[in-house]
Amino acid sequence: MKTYHIIDCHLHTGVEHVNWGWDRIRPLLLESGIRGAALIAPVEDIYDRYDPGFTDTPAWQTCRRRAHQYLLDLKDPEIATYPYFFVWNDFAWEDLGPEYVAIKWHRHPDEPEYRYGDPRCREFLQVVRERQLPILLEESLENTRFFLEELAPDLPVIIPHLGGLSGGYVALDRAGVWRRPQVYADTGVAALPEIKDFIRRFGTDRLLFGSDYPFGTPAAELDKILRLNLPEAQTRGILGDNFRRLCRLG
Repeated sequence: MKTYHIIDCHLHTGVEHVNWGWDRIRPLLLESGIRGAALIAPVEDIYDRYDPGFTDTPAWQTCRRRAHQYLLDLKDPEIATYPYFFVWNDFAWEDLGPEYVAIKWHRHPDEPEYRYGDPRCREFLQVVRERQLPILLEESLENTRFFLEELAPDLPVIIPHLGGLSGGYVALDRAGVWRRPQVYADTGVAALPEIKDFIRRFGTDRLLFGSDYPFGTPAAELDKILRLNLPEAQTRGILGDNFRRLCRLG
């Protein structure tokens, strides 16, 4: 295998309500030759995903800040880290410091809903727009379309898992999502046939490698990309160059 500066653009680490500490993830990345990691707080540290009627509280806001600070405090001598800001219904744009490279926007259809009608939602998106940050968007199919078509059609968006938890790859394709030039996809736990189909039809410039740890493992997810046997430039793009370009990392 050629040597690339590989970035896993989608993994979760945190210690508030789950035991997904960096010490568990680090050796898995190093063993796979991965030297960059985009870090996302666990959903369990952002809101109560098991309570559809969940109401935000100051205690949960404090938990989110601790979860984000955990990411910001990680300084690894061998792995470059790139923290995401996981937004929830307080739309705390005041906490969106310059250290963050992207936004995580997440819920599943059976989970608490974002308050899209809250004026602070638009305020948050305006700050994101001014900062030119991409958004890793995992939402229901209906809300994904609303986000892309009405709420923020101008912002760069990454759909994780090639849409596997956002209505499905095919449903998003039928909705025209993949044809939007500002829409990217990550490969975390996505099926290999769907990865191949995306590349065949849309190329590799909007495809990002991710493992979705702990739901996928860095080694297995990386192997899926390497087995594609793509030209070197395209492989380098998926494994890190596309993410660096999208997040303006230099």
